Amino acid sequence: MKQIPTSEFGTQCLALINEVQATGEPVLVTEDGKPVVKLVPVETKDESIIGHMVGKAKIVGDIVSPTTPLEEWEALK
Repeated sequence: MKQIPTSEFGTQCLALINEVQATGEPVLVTEDGKPVVKLVPVETKDESIIGHMVGKAKIVGDIVSPTTPLEEWEALK
């Protein structure tokens, strides 16, 4: 983990934020060699619709064939 003293953090703050966001690696801010603050990336949830229900349902049986026999379809008569 990268460490930086508080005296340098102020001048490099924006660059450090961009670096942590890009790499995901936290940065430890120290004062007199002692840890004060840890800058870490935010954990975001995937809000995408695609794949949202993965693992929540189970397909049992044939999902392609009609559930009623073709002879009973009004549209085919």
